[in-house]
Amino acid sequence: SDATLDLPAMLQRLARRTPKTKTLRVRPADTLVLRRGPLSLLVTRRAALAALALAGALLLAVVLSAYAGQSDMGVGRTFRAVFGQGDRFDVLLVQKFRLGRIVAGLTAGAALGLAGCLTQTLARNRLATPELLGVNDGATAAVLLSVTLSATGTFGAWWAGPIGALVAVIVVTTVSGGLGQRGYRVLVVGLAMSALASAITQVVLSRRSLSSAGSLYVWTSGSLNGRSYSVAVPVLIGLAVLVPISLAVARHLGVLRFDDATASSLGSAPGRVRALALLLAVALAGLAVGICGPVGFVALASPVIASRLAGPLRVPLVGSMLTGAVLVVAADTLGRIVLDGVELPVGIVTTVLGGPFLLWVLLGRSAATRV
Repeated sequence: SDATLDLPAMLQRLARRTPKTKTLRVRPADTLVLRRGPLSLLVTRRAALAALALAGALLLAVVLSAYAGQSDMGVGRTFRAVFGQGDRFDVLLVQKFRLGRIVAGLTAGAALGLAGCLTQTLARNRLATPELLGVNDGATAAVLLSVTLSATGTFGAWWAGPIGALVAVIVVTTVSGGLGQRGYRVLVVGLAMSALASAITQVVLSRRSLSSAGSLYVWTSGSLNGRSYSVAVPVLIGLAVLVPISLAVARHLGVLRFDDATASSLGSAPGRVRALALLLAVALAGLAVGICGPVGFVALASPVIASRLAGPLRVPLVGSMLTGAVLVVAADTLGRIVLDGVELPVGIVTTVLGGPFLLWVLLGRSAATRV
């Protein structure tokens, strides 16, 4: 037959005869959709309530930290000094020393919590932390090496922390053949890198005078003593850049909980996402070490606690930041008041409290494996 079919006309007639159906929109349970014009945001109620609870705990920790100390100021005098009122000595003590130290602790804790969340999601393992990649020890060694360029010789440059962390992770990933599926090789090489960086740290300390080495040794244990706005403000600027990028990567991080084939089929690029998330974690951990040294167990505990509070469905980036800030500020406050007249570095307090927490995580994993 020489007759030709008019396919567009036939499709139009078929579309007119087909009854129109409403578009079915499905959203997960326990969620709320916030819309503003063309933009929309899916909020999980449980995660939002957990974030509010953590924010309240953080406010309480800040208040206790500003109040606690070796002076006889009461709560009323402390709050008046926060707003610049009252005795000049009280204002100087609270605003210049205590609040600056609190801001430094908040910044370091938030950076550690977010870095731990990124590394645990990448490794699909709750025990994965920046320490296992040699990041913390590399950043510590870099900061101590920069002491030689410091005029005072007491503290190194905070910006050396991210540089040392980046060098450490480049060496680890290069020697181990990349992240990919060679997780065990990354851990082994990371332990070797940590040992090498620790040796460099010991060499630097041995070359200092007794008084200088003593103050630097306290800092290598993780300490906020002497840290104030001069260090916290530049790191806060760095967080203002890194945190939005991390939140933008959050959707792809959730997909990375599956294997690479599944993640690729869902429209994600596992290689690029993994590299970007690793760089973000390295930069965050390096910034935290530049502030207060290698504070242990915060990067491990923060994502685990935040995940228990917010639920396992989403990557708890915001919750991990808030939890890390609460842990560091609370541990620093506890270290200043637990012994009369003696201050314990925040890193020692977190290590003492982190040991039982690590056992709890390991026992929980063993019980889940038996089930």
